[in-house]
Amino acid sequence: MIKINYDKNIAHLSHKTAKKIVNDVFDFIKQRSTVSIERATLRIMGINGANEEGIPYPNILVDKAIQAGIINDGISYLAAFLYHKSNQDIHKTLEMIEKITVQHIKEVKKEIYKYKEVANKLAQEGINLILKQKEKREELISKYGLPPTPWIYVIVATGNIFEDRLQALSAVRQGADCIAVIRSSAQSLIDYVPEGLTTEGYGGTFATQANFRLIREALDNEMEKQKRYLMLVNYSSGLCMPEIAALAAIERLDMLLNDSMYGILFRDINPQRTFIDQYFSRLIITLAGIIINTGEDNYLTTADAFEKGYTIISSHYINYEFAKKCNMPDNLIGLGHAYEIRPDIENSFLYELAQALLIRNLFPNCPLKYMPPTRWVTGNIFHTHIIDNMFNLVSILTDQHIHLIGVLTEAIHTPLLQDRYLSLKAVKYTFNAAKDFSKEIVIKDKGLIEERAKYLQQKAFELLKTVEEKGLFKAIEEGLFADTKRPFEGGKGLEGVFLKSDKYFNSVEEILIGNTMNSI
Repeated sequence: MIKINYDKNIAHLSHKTAKKIVNDVFDFIKQRSTVSIERATLRIMGINGANEEGIPYPNILVDKAIQAGIINDGISYLAAFLYHKSNQDIHKTLEMIEKITVQHIKEVKKEIYKYKEVANKLAQEGINLILKQKEKREELISKYGLPPTPWIYVIVATGNIFEDRLQALSAVRQGADCIAVIRSSAQSLIDYVPEGLTTEGYGGTFATQANFRLIREALDNEMEKQKRYLMLVNYSSGLCMPEIAALAAIERLDMLLNDSMYGILFRDINPQRTFIDQYFSRLIITLAGIIINTGEDNYLTTADAFEKGYTIISSHYINYEFAKKCNMPDNLIGLGHAYEIRPDIENSFLYELAQALLIRNLFPNCPLKYMPPTRWVTGNIFHTHIIDNMFNLVSILTDQHIHLIGVLTEAIHTPLLQDRYLSLKAVKYTFNAAKDFSKEIVIKDKGLIEERAKYLQQKAFELLKTVEEKGLFKAIEEGLFADTKRPFEGGKGLEGVFLKSDKYFNSVEEILIGNTMNSI
């Protein structure tokens, strides 16, 4: 790694300040739960699937618990009660979930609290399944080995999972290491997880358990030919953030886009809902050994990268400290950033190098995810291809860990196979041609790159201090991140947040916390 001079004291104070910011929000988080957390709990307890109308059983049961006025106690009690009454048959339990009335739930309200041990048993079975999948991943990595970094990350987004499978295998055979199946547009705003294999997504393919399983099996089968481990990626964000994390853990995904603020800033999801959900989702992710990718690259789609690039670094510290609240090790905390400074700025390449290098030095043990330029892509595919290759060079120079390829037609249409082939070929050429370039470079003392890095570090710290003074919720309301203002009680999903009662019990959360504590 190329070393760059930065202020170690400011780095220490930035972590300390971010920790204070997160601790303030964490007190708020721990007093509350959400409908998506309770549904994720049910899914880990084995309550999955949907009825004939396509309504997921977790949604049905949580909605009935809300109507019966017992959701504040947590869904674990009611799920265990129904499982017990069904003679511990999960299929009969699903039938009872659909048939039981709200009135009946009210009538048996006092009885349901007797089955805490049953709830713990169901939760432990689900946790064991996730741990078994984690062990399977480790076995496959031991057998095939991970590819060298930067890992080449490719998106497929046809809307049809079977077409995605074909495109995923094509990309792998051209050199891709990570396959990300982009979700259908606005799925993050749907407050349920669709069921089954899907073929009609728009701008991407629905994230479902069946779709996860299909692509996972395809990549597993391809590993023997490739003689390397192949990674599957999806998106744990939006109104179903904890549920997607649960399903991804069960189906052995390797990476999840999981950001503490992305849903707030870019999907207008209520801030309270998002911060509560991200905590529970990251508990699951930590247990499963899944790498997260944060979404700071998106900041530069609404704010100027040259003027506001430091906000990415401030957010990295906050995302990092939120992850640490879930006992997540550094090797799972993938922090996102992007090559997005305006191409017409003189020395833009040096400024991009400075920022990427600083982030790499500030978070040396985190698997950084580097995103290509998209804001300045035009119909001139040749110009796009040139910028993408400048991005490729910065990536290999600064030892990025996860490299999302830029495709020359990305901003024009869903890329054709040939477009992706050209981009993969360019990435592989640059990575090979400049493989040891970083070992031959020393950053000039007090030169443009070092001075830019010091400026970014100082500004990032100043922003963190401002956020600490205001509080994170107020800072978001004032638009201090991504030039986007989001009110505390605004956005989508606030109705799904509730205060925990004195009786609140979540059998999955208790085991998750215990397991993640034991793993560190």
